[in-house]
Amino acid sequence: MGDNDVLRRRLADLGLTQDELAGQMNDALEALTGRCGDFSARTVRNLLNGTTRRPIGRTRAALERVFACPLTDLGFASPSTAASREDPVLRRTFIAGITAAVATPTNAPTTPRRIGTSDVERLQRKFAEIIASDHRHGGQLGIEEQAAAMSGRALALQETGSASQRVRGQVYASAAAFRSSAMWAAIDGRRFDDAIGHMREAQALAEMSGDPFIKFRIWSHAGTMYRHMGRPADAAAANTVARGLSLTRRDPMFASLGLARHAAIHGAAGDRVAARRCFDQAQDAMNRADPHAQRPVWMNAFYDQAELDSLALSAYLSLGDFARAEFHGHRCLAGLRPHMHRSKAIATARVARAQLEQGDVEPAVATAMSVPADQAALHPRVVGMLRTFGTRLDVIAPNTAPTHTWTQYVRDTRRTPA
Repeated sequence: MGDNDVLRRRLADLGLTQDELAGQMNDALEALTGRCGDFSARTVRNLLNGTTRRPIGRTRAALERVFACPLTDLGFASPSTAASREDPVLRRTFIAGITAAVATPTNAPTTPRRIGTSDVERLQRKFAEIIASDHRHGGQLGIEEQAAAMSGRALALQETGSASQRVRGQVYASAAAFRSSAMWAAIDGRRFDDAIGHMREAQALAEMSGDPFIKFRIWSHAGTMYRHMGRPADAAAANTVARGLSLTRRDPMFASLGLARHAAIHGAAGDRVAARRCFDQAQDAMNRADPHAQRPVWMNAFYDQAELDSLALSAYLSLGDFARAEFHGHRCLAGLRPHMHRSKAIATARVARAQLEQGDVEPAVATAMSVPADQAALHPRVVGMLRTFGTRLDVIAPNTAPTHTWTQYVRDTRRTPA
């Protein structure tokens, strides 16, 4: 029957796994009928591999709500000819659920809803899925939009019923966390105007939540954003806010991250002494941190020795200390966890640049060519790094065999369909 390549591409655009799409379909069905669906990764596999060619009923409604388009725009045949074969009991139940949801008058007496821990846990599971998508894909507009939409859903939840002050704060913290992920996706994708807009909303939500962890994440992201924008003074000011939060005194791991990112800012500003001092302090703080302490999912998902070395790699590249940059780059790549696809691509591209600037042309080209093709073609930061690598290669080793090899590789890669 053949794969549904259209749906597969739409899934990739949103940065979703099969499990994540199934979860969004279940949420969509709950929003439509008041009853959570039972879609699973197997459901999605059947949609992708052509086993299900004409989704009907609940499946059709959930897909159209998730992707906000007609079913035929997702590569499926028109469901009209198959609709009559749907289980009539299932169809009546589904339609009744939608009809009841639409027809109930807004002023009808209802039992007040209580927002509780289970609602917060559902938001936190969605947040973990977005974190996982970011580490696999990074910088994609689909991740930014998905995170922003989930922030809106978290805020909308506040209006659906009563809640304790603690739960209210947790919901606001979830909304801020989603918005900070939208901010990070925009930073990673070089959409800085959008990132600033997300930052402002995230900061306001974080203040309403009173959560120091999400405040740290937002201000630390702001420091990184301004560093990438070439504004080291603003970067240092934003990162100083993050480092000034009390949690950095309670947990050396947060102190380490704040120091490591400040070191990268010093590197961008050309201050070699300050960068080296901050990295030494960041390493010392990490060595003192309890590796088993309870921390937010976003912190556990990315900050470790490999990330510290990644920041050192970036800083020493900026400072022109290419041998030290390459050392940290290799240590970063050796320590990266398997799910860190985006980080691996970025570190590999930077190592290639460090090798090239030391005159190791052939190893540099080989390293650059080892960047995964999807990241090399789609991730904005990696695309920019490899473009700069090619420009420097033409300057350092013009008309040489490695340069010709790289030029041909780039041409072949561009001709290969994504």
